[in-house]
Amino acid sequence: MTRRPLAPPPMNGPRFNEFIQSPKVRVIDQDGENLGVMYTREAMEQAREVGLDLVEVSPNADPPVAKFLDVGKFKYEAQKKANIARKSQKTQEIKEIKMRPNIDDHDYDVKMRAIHKFIGEGDKVKVTLRFRGRELSHGQLGMVLLKRVQDDTAEDAKVESHPRMEGRQMLMVLAPK
Repeated sequence: MTRRPLAPPPMNGPRFNEFIQSPKVRVIDQDGENLGVMYTREAMEQAREVGLDLVEVSPNADPPVAKFLDVGKFKYEAQKKANIARKSQKTQEIKEIKMRPNIDDHDYDVKMRAIHKFIGEGDKVKVTLRFRGRELSHGQLGMVLLKRVQDDTAEDAKVESHPRMEGRQMLMVLAPK
């Protein structure tokens, strides 16, 4: 009988059959019955008799826990669960609204509608106030405008980052409550 060289262990997913490195494992059969601690070779033979693989489900336990499963089906179901978890995950984006310190009332209203829409969708909003030329010497106008934005969004947003100057810009970040 010629022995074929062992393939490298699977990089993704759990170890199974010959790739289980522990000499003894706690075995659970296909029906969920605990068969107790036994040698890995003996457990693999029992799994083969049933037509399944011996899959290491809890490698950090002492001794590791292995189960009689179909490896392909096990990996497929784990991948499906991961895809569902990824789909249901909501990533929070940071939307940016740019203004000037001497913004007109109608323009301000349009920007506020956009801010309310973004916050309603669950996104953070970064309000950027850009100063040009001599406007920079009137920083208090920018603070007044950002305070007005903060007051107008108080019921559905909280200030995550208070107004601060960065060069010629004043920034404030709002997050949904």
